[in-house]
Amino acid sequence: MATVFETSNRSSMAAIVLLLGLLVANLGTTGGESIGICYGMMGNNLASTSEVISLYTSNNIKRMRIYDPNQAVLQALKDSNIELMLGVPNSDLQSLAANPSNANSWVQRNVLSFWPSVRFRYIAVGNEVSPVNGATASLAQFVLPAVRNVFNAIKSAGLQDQIKVSTAIDMTLIGTSYPPSQGAFRGDVRAYLDPIIGHLAYAKAPLLANVYTYFSYAGNPRDISLPYALFTSPSVVVWDGQRGYQNLFDALMDALYSALERTGNPLEVVVSESGWPSAGGVATTVDNARAYYSNLIRHVKKGTPKIPDRAIETYLFAMFDENQKPQELEKHFGVFFPNKQPKYSLNFNGERIIWEGVDVDQYNATVSLKSEM
Repeated sequence: MATVFETSNRSSMAAIVLLLGLLVANLGTTGGESIGICYGMMGNNLASTSEVISLYTSNNIKRMRIYDPNQAVLQALKDSNIELMLGVPNSDLQSLAANPSNANSWVQRNVLSFWPSVRFRYIAVGNEVSPVNGATASLAQFVLPAVRNVFNAIKSAGLQDQIKVSTAIDMTLIGTSYPPSQGAFRGDVRAYLDPIIGHLAYAKAPLLANVYTYFSYAGNPRDISLPYALFTSPSVVVWDGQRGYQNLFDALMDALYSALERTGNPLEVVVSESGWPSAGGVATTVDNARAYYSNLIRHVKKGTPKIPDRAIETYLFAMFDENQKPQELEKHFGVFFPNKQPKYSLNFNGERIIWEGVDVDQYNATVSLKSEM
């Protein structure tokens, strides 16, 4: 016969399990689809492409970004149901801009040959090209014509509604970011960027943006607090009129939304990269990186103070640590180690929750009520 305490204890545990079940169900329907992960391949110790696709699938990671049309990856993605952001490398921009037939051939070879068994979602034509960045300035003239030619090739195939063609910018193109409502692009990039934004508005495509609070913090730790960059500030840090900002990510996003509004084309934004390194630089610890990724995954389901009801499709950078990256810092952005072991316990799409290292799906009665998320 059960004692009063045992009955009460079982009732409490049943309530906890029910609560966690409701939490899992709720998360599974509120923005899990908004998370993807960038699959970089600059490492000599990475798993095979087929193993990587299986790793995405087993962890319920439903979107991927790759930076070039790697044929082995495209083959491995067939029938995986993973949605793909496919990159056009910067080295291909001049060729695709020069001649529509080059773009048609590129699309035929790398997209149409695999469609629909590979679920292409975006084509990112160029990455972080800037007319004021010496490394890529000479390529800026090719971005818009390459985007147009690739778009027209996709449109000729009747796929312009399923596959959106865009380009990925970085946040150095923002000239004014504070306060967020005054966000504006740099004056010396407007002639480059405005026509691209105009085309994306015409094509009903989002702007892709690589957004890193890490670099903002590392570049200005005197004025930007670490908790503000990591989503861990306990209260509002910045007030902008009636809008309160508790984290830097929202402030950067709203500055970008404001900058787009000032061009006359308030595009949707897809965050094509965001991450925090676990080693190699200032404030690069495993704990900081874990906090950033776990909080980012949860946060982008909610939107920003300026646009609170719009989940932000976001691609974590990156799937693996990549030991052939040129700078030490860049080698440590992986959420998995090259041996496929997770660096952190992360809930990628709301179907699993790790609480104090215990998988809630196992309904372990000893699970702690302190969430790592």
